[in-house]
Amino acid sequence: MRLEQTVQYSSRSDIGLRRRNNQDSCVVQICTDREEWKNHGHLFMVADGMGGHAAGELASKMAVDTIPHTFFKSRDLSIKEALKKAIVIANNSINRRGTENPDFERMGTTCTTLVLSPRGAIVGHVGDSRCYRIREGQIDQLSFDHSLQWELIRRGKMKPEEVFMTEPRHVITRSLGPDPVVEVDVEGPYPTIPGDIYLLCSDGLTGHVQDEEIGAIVSQLPIGEACRLLINLANVRGGSDNVTVIIAKVGALPEGTPSEDEEEAITPEQRKRGIFWLVAAWILAILFVVGVSLTVLGEKLPGAISIALSVILSGALFFFWNRTRQAYSAKNNNLDETVSSKPYRSASARLTPKFLSHLAAVESELYQTIQEENWTVNQKELNDAYEKSKKGLSEKNYSVAMRQFARAIDIMMEGMNNYRKQINHDSKWKEDDSTS
Repeated sequence: MRLEQTVQYSSRSDIGLRRRNNQDSCVVQICTDREEWKNHGHLFMVADGMGGHAAGELASKMAVDTIPHTFFKSRDLSIKEALKKAIVIANNSINRRGTENPDFERMGTTCTTLVLSPRGAIVGHVGDSRCYRIREGQIDQLSFDHSLQWELIRRGKMKPEEVFMTEPRHVITRSLGPDPVVEVDVEGPYPTIPGDIYLLCSDGLTGHVQDEEIGAIVSQLPIGEACRLLINLANVRGGSDNVTVIIAKVGALPEGTPSEDEEEAITPEQRKRGIFWLVAAWILAILFVVGVSLTVLGEKLPGAISIALSVILSGALFFFWNRTRQAYSAKNNNLDETVSSKPYRSASARLTPKFLSHLAAVESELYQTIQEENWTVNQKELNDAYEKSKKGLSEKNYSVAMRQFARAIDIMMEGMNNYRKQINHDSKWKEDDSTS
């Protein structure tokens, strides 16, 4: 990936319908400086806090403050090493804060961080928040859920169809903060291509919206509208938790740039090594040609010595080159860290008539509710979205239909949120009047 490739992104966080406060946090930091891009890359992060009082909120806030700051401050480390170090330092900070105050004891947070870098997409991960990639009609989960369900499947204790029916979903096995030492997964680098879309989210989304639905929505809608529809769907289906979504889309290569997927910047050290190998190869070639020439001219002994010397030196040079290449590869790929070249699971991201029918049903149910509850909505905009969605369906223009369904649902959910705010406001005033 190149710095010149634009990255469109959108982020949104919602309290949901059942929680009193939002314990999710998120952050996006885009590079503008070429040196910073080469050494680090663009960073996207979601954290889902947990703990009583305001502990979860504090833990997730500390994570999104500490990790980007530490990551971009790191020098003389590879991108993967810097990301892992930043997550470990965040864990130490949250754990230390938790031990200092009984109210914050064992507070914690998940952490899912995506770095888009010259080497590709790298994911640093602890907990059950997720990172997805949507590409060419398919959605891939790039992070492993550190949950009881997924751990039982990985260890072969239960089959997926059994574990999802019998074991609790929200029991996580790793998080930042509760313990002084944490195991961090660092995945990748995954090659990036123009048009790739990455999505990070808390489990408030994946608890209510399926992978196939996420993929279809993100594939069809502009990223800002996709964020809103995903959160609206999670809330329509219960809104049992805070919901946070970040979507990032990789832009096309600018005209005139090479078409390689990943840019390998040539450093002065690499350039010097290249010149050395080129000169050495030329010297050995000349030595071999001289040996052959001497042999042809009748100087067999000097010719044989020259040829033998060129062959021996070529072998030694190849051995030295191979050792140098392996050392360089180990340094840059961080073989001591978790590396995965395949997604943990995949699903179709294609829009289907069945999903459109579901969105139509959601729209219809919401409309009936606003009539019964007397929510205030922009009726003109709502009618316009409804008519355009019907037209899109009749013409089998499913992308248009989906966008208009999303628009109508957003208008009605905004009306619901305003209604709930008014109810809470009126309730607060009644409490104040009764105590005065």
